[in-house]
Amino acid sequence: MDIYGFYTGRAFDVYEYLGAHLAKDGTTFRTYAPNALKVSLIGDFSQWEDIPMKKIADGSFYEIFCPQAKEGMRYKFRIYDRKGGFIDHCDPYGFGMEVRPGTCSIVRDLESYKFRDEEWMKSRRDFRISPMNIYEVHLGSWRKKPADLSEGADERAKEGWYSYSEIADMLTEYALGYGYNYIELMPVSEHPCDESWGYQNTGFFAPTSRYGTAWELMELVDKCHRKGIGVIADFVPVHFAVDHYALTEYDGTHLYEYPHDDIGYNEWGSRNFMHSKGEVRSFIQSAANYWLEKYHFDGLRMDAIRNMIYWQGNEQRGENRSAIEFLKNMNSGLKERHPMAILAAEDSSSYAGVTKPVYAGGLGFDCKWDLGWMHDTLEYFQTDPLFRGSDYDKLTFSMLYFYSENFILPLSHDEVVHGKASIAQKMNGDYDRKFPQARALYMYMIMHPGKKLNFMGNEFAQLREWHEKRQQDWDILKYPIHDSFHRYIKELNHIYLKQTALHYDYDPLNFRWEDCSSHDRCIYAIRRKSSDGDVIGIFNFSGIEQKNYSLTLEENVKIKLLLDSDSTEYSGSTPAGRTRFRHSGSSLTVDLQPLNGLMFSVKKK
Repeated sequence: MDIYGFYTGRAFDVYEYLGAHLAKDGTTFRTYAPNALKVSLIGDFSQWEDIPMKKIADGSFYEIFCPQAKEGMRYKFRIYDRKGGFIDHCDPYGFGMEVRPGTCSIVRDLESYKFRDEEWMKSRRDFRISPMNIYEVHLGSWRKKPADLSEGADERAKEGWYSYSEIADMLTEYALGYGYNYIELMPVSEHPCDESWGYQNTGFFAPTSRYGTAWELMELVDKCHRKGIGVIADFVPVHFAVDHYALTEYDGTHLYEYPHDDIGYNEWGSRNFMHSKGEVRSFIQSAANYWLEKYHFDGLRMDAIRNMIYWQGNEQRGENRSAIEFLKNMNSGLKERHPMAILAAEDSSSYAGVTKPVYAGGLGFDCKWDLGWMHDTLEYFQTDPLFRGSDYDKLTFSMLYFYSENFILPLSHDEVVHGKASIAQKMNGDYDRKFPQARALYMYMIMHPGKKLNFMGNEFAQLREWHEKRQQDWDILKYPIHDSFHRYIKELNHIYLKQTALHYDYDPLNFRWEDCSSHDRCIYAIRRKSSDGDVIGIFNFSGIEQKNYSLTLEENVKIKLLLDSDSTEYSGSTPAGRTRFRHSGSSLTVDLQPLNGLMFSVKKK
């Protein structure tokens, strides 16, 4: 390891040196604990008795080779502080951990798994000119086995979790069938508390053992790639769990975190990384590189970037220049090593240049969640259709700033929990009225520029809020209105994947408002353009029928109806095959049902 690079925050491969490294004749353990009095190794191989480690390098690192330590064995580092006490810590660079409530690291072999995704890895291309329809998944609650509560059953069996390997075929087939070409996994790095959803990490290099081993996670990614599905990992570069067996006060001092509580803890009660320290920078960016390099993830969605741009996420407290510089250096280094990797920021600020390259003065992300679009759109659909005229501009405002960044349109896990209601449940009105609005909402989302992200359960209009302990309500598909919604989203997704005009999101010439001034009628018309043909979406978000609505198009074009959100096939009121549009010369005239969207292809004759 480049010690100078480690201390100056330039290292991206520290995991190749620190941690537990398996060989044929045993395992070498190394850890960084510069302020410890001494460090010992304990584990299954020593009957949990101390094996003193020796200081190496500049005296801040400790090492021991243990011939008895084999794959699958548990271990910890016993860190003695300068006050005479000690705490047993899991390995900050450990490649595996035991299932909670256990807190030990586990020796894991990362090198023996052989990926078979060479074709996928070679063919990865610039996402900006490609369709990207992301299915966001929490593995522990997508599907579950029946819980085994018998005596002696392990935690996995009690919770009914599928392993990474077991869920791989189910998830890939489902995503592929329903028109999702990317899966985004909520954090799969180790975390002690289910309710944190993985955002309070204790093992930044360890796949959570809830769902199995490192090899099994590799298999999941590998299978996705061989089916033509990309995989994005949720990554947390801002903070870590408070548990003292992990990073907190690792060597008896604030090694990874700030020493002062006013900036040391954040709004979620976790510890903030001190991004001004070189060794902390090297730790985080090595973890980011690790998931891309060792597991072949296609990208990272980085959580809570606002809290790195501004102190505690508060713009009034000013910019955190050290964290900003860290983001620039990390993103630059990751793109050098993985040019086709997708670096996505979950950032609720209006900080400029988040998705501009570092050399152009930006932070170096490839794309950013458009949380403004999400909030405005959902607020609009929560308004009674009778009064939407006064909120008309909530759906047009996003295009005033859209080209300032490369945006993803997210309807994510954050919008379906903690009293916010599910996406379908948010729709204004009674049960029957929610479904036509939700169908029209999703068509509008597909027509709007920006890559797409939808959280599991949204695709069949789940009405219950998401809970990490319960699987999705698959049984509601026996009800025709939910089954038809499911089929509608499937058809809509496949239209998105097929229509080239819907892919060039970041080209201003690709988008045009055909109508963004029909306030009284709550009608909108969007056109997406390409050399292969255009797509037009016309929407009536009012609660009344709008007859004889016309658009003027160019001459000599062929119009084809791609999808009617009000079709009886999807539990609407328009009989399948019935035509509600007329095309003559340069005029396209439509009859729009209440809360209805129509999508057309437009091609030259």
